[in-house]
Amino acid sequence: MKTKPPIFNKISPNLLDAMPYQYIGQDILVNIETAEFTCLCPWTGLPDYAHLTIRYTPDKTVVELKSFKMYLQTYRMVGIVHESAVNKIKEDLIKLIKPKNMFVELKFGARGGIITTVSAQYDKSLLRS
Repeated sequence: MKTKPPIFNKISPNLLDAMPYQYIGQDILVNIETAEFTCLCPWTGLPDYAHLTIRYTPDKTVVELKSFKMYLQTYRMVGIVHESAVNKIKEDLIKLIKPKNMFVELKFGARGGIITTVSAQYDKSLLRS
């Protein structure tokens, strides 16, 4: 396991660790949720709070949850738009664990009376020719 403390003003995918999935060939659905995702509005610097949901079917590896928690903390002081945040999380996890499929959703709390939900999907089978 990596032991470097996170830097809180730069997204740090190098903090992520993967573990072997012990039941290769047996599809399961992994669901990860937290109501504690935070980042900053890139224009105002004000905090944005979101409920994060990730669902994926592992292929050969799964994300190690402590490393994932530390990775999420690195968004805390980063100015990033909602659409970029959901895509960055998805891309970093796909690069790390290469799942069969993945769904990532961020439900941001109200700001100026507007609630934003942004989601992104990935399906490895759709990439095959």
